[in-house]
Amino acid sequence: MGPMLLHGKTAVIYGGGGAIGGAMARTFAQEGAHVFIAGRSLDKLERVAADIRALGGLVDIAQVDALDTSAVAEHTEQILTKAGCIDVAANAIGIVHVQGPPLAELELDDFLFPLTAYMKANFNIAKAVAKPMSEQGSGVILTLSTPGSRVAGIGFLGYGVTCAATETFSRLLAAELGGRGVRAICLRADAIPEALPISHARTVFEGFASRAGITVEEMFTARARQGALLQRAPTLREVAEFAAFAASDRAGAMTGAIANLTCGMVVD
Repeated sequence: MGPMLLHGKTAVIYGGGGAIGGAMARTFAQEGAHVFIAGRSLDKLERVAADIRALGGLVDIAQVDALDTSAVAEHTEQILTKAGCIDVAANAIGIVHVQGPPLAELELDDFLFPLTAYMKANFNIAKAVAKPMSEQGSGVILTLSTPGSRVAGIGFLGYGVTCAATETFSRLLAAELGGRGVRAICLRADAIPEALPISHARTVFEGFASRAGITVEEMFTARARQGALLQRAPTLREVAEFAAFAASDRAGAMTGAIANLTCGMVVD
């Protein structure tokens, strides 16, 4: 076994109490990082932190709303004071929004809400960590997207545009910060069935499933079998382990990339 991927690194994960964020936090800690997890629900953060501590990992928690610009900036300063640097910053927040209605039934506010909310969080986090990362000459900023950025369909107009915007944001961020040694990578993962009990996904996808007269679980299974080359969905572990690799020095040549973790739901 080689050295841990993130040994000695400091990582902050917003949405660290959620499904993907929690999986990333546990994996980052197992790979040697001191993990700072933030989110709006202390109970969820505590559960993830307990798992990490049980395995001997280093973790700190903070109740922070990623949509609050001042709160994110203040949290960044707190991490710098305690750890001295920030090597990895990930946005893994989940926001309940409307999916299912076609354009004719979609309200403007429901269309704009995911775009405004997710992009505000992406901006707040990137702006807060860009300066310390640039000053230290290294760092990685991770964002999350879905196949909605590429797939043409009905019922996810707002979120599809949001995912496309997130991917473009990550590419442009990589261009702006690359000369200072900072990398930006977007992870495009598909819907993950095992995340349903612990994320916002069930509420979001109920709009689709109810229109089809099936459960969300049935919808996920059918979608993966019919549309993904591997005939399955990605797992939380797969996404988290790739995130750890992307955040590590072993992926030092990677930036401006959209990592396809869709099991072949979309093909680049």
